[in-house]
Amino acid sequence: MRARSIKARLSLVFLLLFLLVILIGFEALRSLSYVNDVSSQIRVRWLPSTRALGDLNNYTTDFPAAEAALSHAARPGEKAAIERQMAHLDRDIAAAQRAYRQIRHDPTETELYNRFAARWGEYRQIVERSASSSSGASAAATAVLSDSASKAAYDAASEAIGTLTERNIASAREASERSDFAYAQARGRIGLTIFLVGVLVAGAMVHVTRSISAPLVELALRMHRLAASETSVEVQGTRRHDEIGEMARAVVVFRNNAIDLARNRQAMAQQAAVLQEKLAEEQRVTLLQRNFVSMASHEFRTPLAIIDGHAQRMISMRDRLTAAELAERARKVRNTVRRMTQLIDNLIGSARLIDGRIDLNYHPTQVDLMELVREVCRMQKELTPDAQILEPVEPVDAGRLMVFGDASLLSQVFGNLLSNAVKYSPDGGLIRVTAAQDGAHIVVAIEDHGIGIPETDRQRVFERYYRGSNTSGIVGSGVGLYLVSTIVELHKGSVAMHSREGAGSRFTLRLPNASVEAQGGCDSAPVRELVDAG
Repeated sequence: MRARSIKARLSLVFLLLFLLVILIGFEALRSLSYVNDVSSQIRVRWLPSTRALGDLNNYTTDFPAAEAALSHAARPGEKAAIERQMAHLDRDIAAAQRAYRQIRHDPTETELYNRFAARWGEYRQIVERSASSSSGASAAATAVLSDSASKAAYDAASEAIGTLTERNIASAREASERSDFAYAQARGRIGLTIFLVGVLVAGAMVHVTRSISAPLVELALRMHRLAASETSVEVQGTRRHDEIGEMARAVVVFRNNAIDLARNRQAMAQQAAVLQEKLAEEQRVTLLQRNFVSMASHEFRTPLAIIDGHAQRMISMRDRLTAAELAERARKVRNTVRRMTQLIDNLIGSARLIDGRIDLNYHPTQVDLMELVREVCRMQKELTPDAQILEPVEPVDAGRLMVFGDASLLSQVFGNLLSNAVKYSPDGGLIRVTAAQDGAHIVVAIEDHGIGIPETDRQRVFERYYRGSNTSGIVGSGVGLYLVSTIVELHKGSVAMHSREGAGSRFTLRLPNASVEAQGGCDSAPVRELVDAG
């Protein structure tokens, strides 16, 4: 039973936040309404009143000057212009009075305005009477009296409008101060409300963090530790009556299952280890079989193609071939068959070498290395007539290059290196083979101008089943150089490689000569070198 559900807690928290937002909104609206009421007095009453009173002061001040100019004007045109000016001032004063009367005022302001209106009316009547009597016999006396009366009326009107203006300015200043105070008061209320809301929200966040977020984070950390196979984790919160309690109890079940699983896994791991060993052995055997088939298919394809070509030629030209030509072609077919027989022997020997049964295939004797290398070169020329292979030339008066080793295995070494040179030179190019005596060793070098070996592959070219990254599309099994290295080491020699990608490769073999081998002068461990020619 969920006595204190997380959903209910979060719902209460969100409801509280929603109510707080509404409270802030109402308080802000009430404060803004109060500020608006105060400021509207300035906008609706005092600013228009000040504008209207300013216009009355300006226009009434200009009127006496026009009156004096009219009394001193001598020409009719000048008088007419002044009269038009005075009529225009009358209209402006009347418009300002209408604007002022349309505004609501208190009794004191109304009394002051009425006093001004009455005195200004008297003043205008006096001015009009003075203007109408200016052409009579007693014009001078009337003008003197009129000036005295109009001045008194004008002063009374000016005094009334001045008092009214001062009162209006004072009242407007008080209204402005009330507006500033209302704004400050509203801002203080809103700030206090925001502060209280912030305190409540912080309290709600602390409550959610302590009662919901922190337990969830702690539970997640313990689940991560369980996922990392740390089964000794203690799970907290299993006695809670909410969703977190249910999750904690589920984690306890998961922990117990993990413990059982770990025990079962340990038992299965022992069985899997035995099966893994058997599987690895089966995979090794399968891999050896697959590579053996790959090598056999590759090595037999070219000899079979030569035999088939000669057979088709003899069939198609059987009536035109002489006995000598038939004998020549038959000889080539037999040579190719011998080559296939040798390949079979080499493949069987390779399989024995790969399986580690070297003693069954190693039969050392005295071998003329120069003659063996030349034989390999001639055999490769027969297999690939288009290849440009430059055989080694024996110097005049030089001794025979004799080594103590297995001729079949050494033939396989040079055959692999030479076939690789031809195979990885797709655009042709000269392949140079040299052999010479170098102190206690005989050095044989095979150099081509083919695709070369990338720098990233040079450290692994002698590994078993490894092929370079630029050999895609070229048939091969990745065993040739491994066999070369194994056989050379078997003969206590060394092999070095110099290569540059796109420029070709050179493989240099150093084998102890027969006399040194017979004397036991080369007992040091064989060396395999990788030299970057780039």
